Amino acid sequence: MEEPANTPDQQDDGWVIVPPDAGGLNANVLGGLAPQFEGWSDANLHAALMVRHGRLVYERYFTGEDWAWATHLGHVTYHAGLLHDLRSITKSITSLLFGIAVDRGLIRNLDEPVFSFFPEYADLNTPEKERINLRHLLTMSAGLAWNEQLPYSNPANSERRMIDAPDPHRYVLEQPSVRPAGAAYAYNGGLTALLAAILQKTSRYPIDVFANETLFEPLGIQDVEWIRYADGMVNAVSGLRMRPRDLAKIGQLVLDGGARDNSQIVSRAWIEESTSPHVNGESLFFYGFHWWLGRSLVNRQEIKWISAVGYGGHRMYIVPSLDLVVVVMAGLYDNPILQSMVGEVILRRYALPAALTA
Repeated sequence: MEEPANTPDQQDDGWVIVPPDAGGLNANVLGGLAPQFEGWSDANLHAALMVRHGRLVYERYFTGEDWAWATHLGHVTYHAGLLHDLRSITKSITSLLFGIAVDRGLIRNLDEPVFSFFPEYADLNTPEKERINLRHLLTMSAGLAWNEQLPYSNPANSERRMIDAPDPHRYVLEQPSVRPAGAAYAYNGGLTALLAAILQKTSRYPIDVFANETLFEPLGIQDVEWIRYADGMVNAVSGLRMRPRDLAKIGQLVLDGGARDNSQIVSRAWIEESTSPHVNGESLFFYGFHWWLGRSLVNRQEIKWISAVGYGGHRMYIVPSLDLVVVVMAGLYDNPILQSMVGEVILRRYALPAALTA
C-alpha cells in the first residue's frame, strides 16, 4: 500500500525544505518508495534523498545492518543526524578537491608526469611509466596492473594490498605497466591515492584540512569523519563518512557548476571537464575525472546523468536536465548483485518519473 511522500524535517543545515509536490516531484509516484523497501529487507536500504531545483523535497531513512569501514555497527536505525560510509564516492570528492588545487594554481596542468611529484620513487620509473600523467590518474587509464574485482575480503585484492603495504604509494607505483598510459580504463583506487598524495604535497596541507577549508566549510558541512591508513594519512580513496544531507550538498554544487550562494567554490570549467566523458568505463558507462556518466530511458525519453558510486550500494545521481540530485545509502557489502540494483530502482522507478510527471 502506498503512503504519502512526507516532507523532510526542517533542520539548521542550510537546506530549504518543501513538500514533494511543491518542490517539483510527484508525491503520488514517490509514495510507493518507502513501502517497497520496508518490505524488501534484503535491499538493506538506509537512506533515500532527493533535491529538486535546489530544495530538499524527499528524505526517508530506514533500519538495517551496517558497517563503518571494517567495524560492524549492527542493526542501525538511521536518521538525518547520523554519518554514513561513502566508500568510493570519496573518490569523486577527491576529484573535486584536486580541481580546487588546479583552480588555485597549485597544479599547473594535467599533462604533468606523475613521477615529477614523486622523486623519492625515481627507482620505480620506466619509459612506459614516464608517460603516465595526472589526466591518466583522474580517468583511471594509467595502464598499471591492478585488480579490485576480487572481494575486499580477499587479501589478494589490490586495494587491500595497498592498504596493508608499508608504503602504499610505492606499492601503487611499483606495479608493472600492462598497457600504454591512456589506452584504456581500468578501475584502480591506487591512482586516487596518488592524486591525494599529490594534493597534499602541492597544498602542504593534510587532505582533511584542505577539504574542510576549501570545500566542506563553504558548503556548511561541519560533521565528517575520515578513515585513516596505518601511517595516519587520510584514506581519500574510500574512507569518508558523511551525513546523506551533506553529500546531497556536494551533488547540488556539481549541478550548479561549482557555485553556491554566488561564491565559486570549484571552477565551472573544472566541473564541466571532470563530468564530461573521457574514456569508456565499465559496462555501458563513460568515465570522467572520477565521475560515472550514464543514461536512463523513462517513457521512451533518454535522460543523461552523472554519478558517484560507492561499494555497498551507495549512489549519488546528478541529473542536469531535470535539475535533480538523488542520494542513496545502503549496506549491501556482501551482495554485489543488489548493490547496483537498489540505486537504479530508486532512480528509474521513482525519482525520474516523479520529476517528469510533477
